[in-house]
Amino acid sequence: MAEKDQSVNNEEVAENEDATVNSNTEEDTQSTENTENVQNGSEENQEENEIQQLKDELKEQEEKYLRLYAEFENYKRRIQKENQTLKTYQAQSVLTDILPTIDNIERALQIEGEDESFKSLQKGVQMVYESLLRALEENGLEKIEALGQQFDPNFHQAVMQDSDDSYESGEVTQELQTGYKLKDRVLRPSMVKVNQ
Repeated sequence: MAEKDQSVNNEEVAENEDATVNSNTEEDTQSTENTENVQNGSEENQEENEIQQLKDELKEQEEKYLRLYAEFENYKRRIQKENQTLKTYQAQSVLTDILPTIDNIERALQIEGEDESFKSLQKGVQMVYESLLRALEENGLEKIEALGQQFDPNFHQAVMQDSDDSYESGEVTQELQTGYKLKDRVLRPSMVKVNQ
C-alpha cells in the first residue's frame, strides 16, 4: 500500500508539475502576447508621432512659403511703383535745367526794336520759344497760373507786397518769374507780388 500511496503521490506531483508547466506556458504566452501588444502599441504610437511631426513640418514649410510669396508680391508692387514714378518724373532734372533758358528767351522777347532785321529775329526767337514750350508741355511741363489767383504757398513764392484796391487781399498782383510744375510736382514756384 505504501507503493500505491507513493505512486498516487507521484501522479499528483506529476499532475501539479504539468499544471504548473501549463500555467507557466499560458502565462508565457500571455506575457508574449502582452509584450507584442505593447510593442505593436508603441510602434503605432511612434508612427502616429512621426506622422504628426511630418504634418507639423509641412504646415511650417507652407507658412514659410506663404510668407515668402507675400514678401515677393510686395517687392514686385514696390518695384513697379518705383518704376512708374521714375517714368513719370524722368524728365524732371532736364526740365529744371532748361527753365533758366526759357526765362532768358522770355526776357529776350520783351526787348523792343524798330529795325526790320530785329523784328524778323524776334519773330524767329518767338517761333523757337513756342516750339520749345510745346515740346516741354508734351513731356508734362505746365505753367503755374499766378496772376489774379489767391496766393498759395505750395505754388507761389511771395517776394513783394502790393497795395492795390482793384485786387482782393492775398491775391497775386504781378508775376515776376513764371513757375512750372511737372505733372503734380512743383519744379519751381512762381515769384509773385501779393496784395495786402
